[in-house]
Amino acid sequence: MQIRVWEECWEDHHLSPYAVGSGGSRGRAQPETECEIRTVFQRDRDRLLHSKAFRRLSGKTQVFISPTGDHYRTRLTHTLEVAQISRTVARALRLNEELSEAIALGHDLGHTPFGHAGESALNSVLEGGFRHNEQSLRVVEVVERHGDVMGLNLSYEVKDGILCHTGPEIPSTLEGQVVRICDRVAYINHDIDDAIRAGILQESDLPIECQSILGTSRSQRIDTMVKDLIANSYSKPRISMSKEVEHATNVLRGFLFDYVYLTSSADQEKAKIHGLIARLFEYYLANPGALPEEWRHGRKEEPNRLVADYIAGMTDRYALAEYERLFLPRAWVF
Repeated sequence: MQIRVWEECWEDHHLSPYAVGSGGSRGRAQPETECEIRTVFQRDRDRLLHSKAFRRLSGKTQVFISPTGDHYRTRLTHTLEVAQISRTVARALRLNEELSEAIALGHDLGHTPFGHAGESALNSVLEGGFRHNEQSLRVVEVVERHGDVMGLNLSYEVKDGILCHTGPEIPSTLEGQVVRICDRVAYINHDIDDAIRAGILQESDLPIECQSILGTSRSQRIDTMVKDLIANSYSKPRISMSKEVEHATNVLRGFLFDYVYLTSSADQEKAKIHGLIARLFEYYLANPGALPEEWRHGRKEEPNRLVADYIAGMTDRYALAEYERLFLPRAWVF
């Protein structure tokens, strides 16, 4: 039974010449016997979906820390939205959907508890700095399975897309470029939605030029961005929006920084998070025996790198519980 071979043959005949066919992958760092049924990128997708790091995303902040409502996004729901939008775009452009989906599922595995405030906190205490895209790559290469057989041993193309989904480097595949832009499409629109739900913004507060170009609702904005991205990238060797829609998208992103991400109330919480992360970091560095046993054995890492990996993997709730256990007094039990 060679279903995988049939899948690869279908891709060779039907995907865009700019797509990465599964049979043309640059492979894995540790060679493996191919699956009879699943292509290389389907296997990568499944490994990411079943990983412990992926499950923990449900307990990590997207923007709002410990929200009281049930409908605010978490890092997991953000990831699923990016995967869905990326598959829509990849399919329309006749690119490899499974490759885009795998990259999307893994792109934020390296995010810390408490969102970008947690990332900023670890960046300030870790020698050499901390960036979540680089940490996402560490998660799949080193942290998952504690480095056994090179972590998840994903394909080159998926790891490249994970690393380059943000920052100065552009993914080497169009499927990775799709995820890079769809990540922004997703978070801009769902962060606006969450900010409106929280009472921070109203739809009418958004810049008029953005409303006129992109639409006056979340669904209209996503629809405009996705259709423009597809139309502007179809049968071309690069992925991009039109200049008009890209400009409106960037203006909207800047608006969010000014009125949501960098507000005085957000800064107050950021200071608290910096204090919490810094104190946990100092404690574990001074007391490595307090780390779980599986973190203390089998990993040949510098102590500060090991501690950063451990803290970065925490959910918001676990980080708060650890801080309370280690530093806050408890009532005496008689």
